[in-house]
Amino acid sequence: MSEQPLSRVTLFVAVGLTAVLVLGVIILSQVLGGDESEEAASTTLPPRPTGPIALVGVDAPDASNPACASLVDALPAELPSKDATLKRQPLAEPAPPAAAAWAGDRGEPVVLRCGLAKPDELRPTAVLKKVSEVNWLPIEGAGAWTWYTVDRPVYIAVTIPEDTGTGVVQELSETIAKAVPATDPEAK
Repeated sequence: MSEQPLSRVTLFVAVGLTAVLVLGVIILSQVLGGDESEEAASTTLPPRPTGPIALVGVDAPDASNPACASLVDALPAELPSKDATLKRQPLAEPAPPAAAAWAGDRGEPVVLRCGLAKPDELRPTAVLKKVSEVNWLPIEGAGAWTWYTVDRPVYIAVTIPEDTGTGVVQELSETIAKAVPATDPEAK
């Protein structure tokens, strides 16, 4: 058999069909994959489980302090979180004393606990942040920050998921400043 070179027409048809096929695959992937990528972007946070929020017990030796009772009574029903509003949620029994949680439709809840033990990270060289007259020790964790008050008669901790925004700290600082009087941190 003798090999004959492909005619120009056959070559152009083959290249054209390949280009149309590639272009079709790209368009099809955009049309079909576009909805999935938008949906994936809007669901990166897991939905919040329904029902009361279960909190793990932690060492809170001063949870029965009257300052904690005053604070829990003064806590807001809602907290701002970027473009959403977090609503205070009931806690599952047995609920830890002097604790509260707020959540939206997605993601982990914001958790406040009052009367905790002194955080190990609180040292003379620790960097504090002052928000609305409350001195905080922010500690970064896996996917969340925990902010400890250091200038109140009891230690108060607020654990805030990374994607929540700064409105939570601002709102809770204002509430704490009104409900729990400041003390000298060195007096504890």
